[in-house]
Amino acid sequence: MFGNRLIVIGASAGGVEALKELVTYLPADLAACILIVLHIPSYAVSMLPAILSRAGQLPAIHPTDGQKLEEGQIFIAPPDKHLLVKKGHISLVRGPNENGHRPAVDPLFRTAAQVYNRDVIGVILSGTLDDGTAGLAVVKERGGIAIAQNPEEALYGGMPTSAIENVDVDYVLSIAEIASTLTRLAQDKPQPIELSVSNKVEYETEIAEFDMAAIEDPTPPGVPSTFVCPECGGTLWEIAEGDILRYRCHVGHAFSVETLRAEQTEALENALWVALRTLEDNATLARRLTERSRYRNHIRAAERFEVEAQKAEQSARIIREVLLAGIVDDEKKMPSQG
Repeated sequence: MFGNRLIVIGASAGGVEALKELVTYLPADLAACILIVLHIPSYAVSMLPAILSRAGQLPAIHPTDGQKLEEGQIFIAPPDKHLLVKKGHISLVRGPNENGHRPAVDPLFRTAAQVYNRDVIGVILSGTLDDGTAGLAVVKERGGIAIAQNPEEALYGGMPTSAIENVDVDYVLSIAEIASTLTRLAQDKPQPIELSVSNKVEYETEIAEFDMAAIEDPTPPGVPSTFVCPECGGTLWEIAEGDILRYRCHVGHAFSVETLRAEQTEALENALWVALRTLEDNATLARRLTERSRYRNHIRAAERFEVEAQKAEQSARIIREVLLAGIVDDEKKMPSQG
């Protein structure tokens, strides 16, 4: 069994440093099981289990599908798999990306809270944007404890700041303080309570597991929005969870507001680069046609191609200035206004 508490931790940029420091403070006899999601590219090889095992006293591994939850053990989501919690064991699935990631933090937090409610402690560490905020809200909703790293200490404060602004977190702490708080909380087993699981949480869990019945449901939670999914182009449904807005498409890709804005901005930059290349190619071709027309003494055609070349060059110049000025990059870095 996993002990008195199930500790779920989410991190992204700067997360390796935060996790290394955290495990150095945790005792070998911690009466809890720890599950970690660190954003990592699907094609990468994760060395995090070896790093954390060397840094602290608790063994860390990538679990196998169906592996039992164990006290005093750290389980880390492997690349390209969501780490989900079932009754007494772990589930690894290649479900739809959430917030552009697989593994993502929200599915871990959501499923842990669904199964173990008050036994769960959710921790958000260093990272950009806001993956984990919606999952941490479910942890709180089901009686668990929410902890955020102090954003001023984090290498990247986006994820903990989003959690603090959108969830009634119980603690905002430094890494050392988080470790001592987890150690203290793990000594006590909360009184069990019976909580029903909302249809929305059940649906989102089924989507993460790539359940075809949920994917083919003609009436998913939320309302259709005017936005399209950056990953598949399908319609996004807007889901309101208290003050938190999220978006999910029909096949399951999910986005927070900040992540959706970042994805849209990325698409805009990509479109600008394509437009720049196309305009420059167009200008080059028009110049060649101008020379060819002049060589054949087709004066009017040469004049027309010259005008077209100048227009394409002017448009390309404007786009190049936008890209060089970093306006798109500045938009990526802007904090959410929601």
